[in-house]
Amino acid sequence: MKISNEFEVQQSIDAVWDFFADIPQVAACLPGADITDEIGDDHYQGVVAISAGPVKLEFDGDAKIVERDESARTISVDASGADRKGRGQAVMALNAGLDAVPAGTKVDVAMDLQLSGAAAQYGRGLVNDVTSVLLDDFATNMQNRLAAIEAGLDPDRVEAVQPASGFTIALRAARMALLRVFRRFFLPYNPETV
Repeated sequence: MKISNEFEVQQSIDAVWDFFADIPQVAACLPGADITDEIGDDHYQGVVAISAGPVKLEFDGDAKIVERDESARTISVDASGADRKGRGQAVMALNAGLDAVPAGTKVDVAMDLQLSGAAAQYGRGLVNDVTSVLLDDFATNMQNRLAAIEAGLDPDRVEAVQPASGFTIALRAARMALLRVFRRFFLPYNPETV
């Protein structure tokens, strides 16, 4: 399934590009992600834990940067992992691009996520909503870390958005689903909002 999102941070495109060169720093922004080992140039092993209500998945896997384009300010990552309890697998191709905007930098993220096994049963809507919640938290954490670096502070000492509990993520994802339903049935048709 294809998922895309975008967000803006206040720092310059050069500062954000430098930030993306430090993969452990980037991973520290994603709630539930932890890099456990660097196994080669731009190749990492780690764990990603995702909770949504009663559902909790923990994936052991690896991620590799397959392309880094300095002039276009884009990065491509291939990642895969298996749930620790054998309930499924995930394969993801992620592309991120940076664009300068008046307020700083816009980050565009496009993912092609393939789930198999029990992990796939949760459906596109829930997976898309949970991913959006996690990307919102990622954007907040990234902004906080970039601001700390800009101020000459240790970004590891900056308070991060606390990893949301499974219940909180489920509530935020349910809210997104309800808003989609509301827009679909109660607002005039607009192809931009579908």
